Amino acid sequence: MSTPLPREDLVAAMAARRELGPDYDDAFVESLVDRIEETLRTRMAVQQREDHRVARTVDRQAKSERGSALALAIVSLVAAVPLSGIGAGTEGLAGLLTVWIGIVLVNMAFAVRSRIR
Repeated sequence: MSTPLPREDLVAAMAARRELGPDYDDAFVESLVDRIEETLRTRMAVQQREDHRVARTVDRQAKSERGSALALAIVSLVAAVPLSGIGAGTEGLAGLLTVWIGIVLVNMAFAVRSRIR
């Protein structure tokens, strides 16, 4: 995932600092800070790429669901015409209401399922 700060490297750097003495403390600290900053930058870059990938996936899913909802609405309206005729012709008003209640329930179930996700 990122370039960690290996423990062995830190131990070796501490040993070198002890050998060089206090005159090199500033250089040692600066070197250590640079390594830590590099590690943090790498980790942040990886996290940002992951966040961006997740956001793109969520956007794609939302567009797909909107397209599915539109398709269902169009199919429902197209199917409603012959089904209404059949329902009203065979059962009268009760048949017509049954058809339209069924169409509404199918669309509502899809909408609720989409929002739960």
